[in-house]
Amino acid sequence: MSIALHRLTKSFGASRVVDDLSLQIDDGEFAVLLGPSGCGKTTTLRMIAGLESATSGDILIDGERVNDLPPQRRDVAMVFQSYALYPHMTVAENVAYPLRVRKIDRDQINQQVQRTAAMLEIKALLDRRPRDLSGGERQRVALARAIVRHPRAFLMDEPLSNLDAKLRLQMRAELKHLQQQLGTTTVYVTHDQAEAMTLGHRVAVMNQGKLQQFDAPLTIYNEPANRFVAGFVGSPTMNFLEGEIDLAGRRFVNSQFALPLSESHLDRFQRMGTKQVTMGMRPEHISVSLGEQSGWQPASVYVTELMGNETFVILEIDTTILVARAPGEFRAETGDRAWISFDLARAHWFDPAGRRI
Repeated sequence: MSIALHRLTKSFGASRVVDDLSLQIDDGEFAVLLGPSGCGKTTTLRMIAGLESATSGDILIDGERVNDLPPQRRDVAMVFQSYALYPHMTVAENVAYPLRVRKIDRDQINQQVQRTAAMLEIKALLDRRPRDLSGGERQRVALARAIVRHPRAFLMDEPLSNLDAKLRLQMRAELKHLQQQLGTTTVYVTHDQAEAMTLGHRVAVMNQGKLQQFDAPLTIYNEPANRFVAGFVGSPTMNFLEGEIDLAGRRFVNSQFALPLSESHLDRFQRMGTKQVTMGMRPEHISVSLGEQSGWQPASVYVTELMGNETFVILEIDTTILVARAPGEFRAETGDRAWISFDLARAHWFDPAGRRI
């Protein structure tokens, strides 16, 4: 099932929380809506489900405009952050509920409940009630209830956010495997970029109700459309340095650096028409050494964060703070003298409005 949003807008009074949003989600695709709190991603999901009405624009499911259809006629299943299980029902009754309200034959209900419970490995839980389940078990039951009726699409609103880190990682892998098994179109909302990057075929990055970029995860990481996307996707976040292009000197300059530029960079900047730019550099593209290196820039170690397999080195240059990603065995103390080098071939450039150059 395909889902298309055409110039979708949602306003609450004078506040426009979704602003002229257009998306085309293909049949069988796992699409992720990613963005900070308040960016409009959950409201978008609720409009697709029919739980919120659109102020303007169109929602199309398999080419049919569904703006005026009630939720039950859209044939989509919603999985909520809070699980939304009925506390007085057993697991089996919770999973069976969507089939019971459709007045499906009892034997068929039992077969489908058993089949779905086996798929999600919750058969041993069918006689329990939600209060007797762990967070991970409740999430599996919520997924089973969504899957059991074979909807045309799954809509998931931060379903893993209430789980601890280890369980979230496990459930993330299981969700991806499950979606690949079923091949069901899925729209998944999260503010967690790790979930977005690992789960989505494509990721829609949103901010202040507007779509910033809709692309494959690696494209978003390697070719962010603007400064917001560049800064939001990636951990640690991208480093940004304000400066200007010195065309005569063939370099990028600011108060701390004068970095030589390649011919391809210079050609782009000559066409741009402005000298003011922001250079973005991911931590893994900054090399750091405690021994002086010819042509490298001096810096001071502010602090290090040991992660085991890697070390984040936070560096101070005058009033500028930069983060570099170093090997796990890298060791330094606060105040140590360091030297850094930028891989300028991997730099990202943005104009004063934040657009990618």
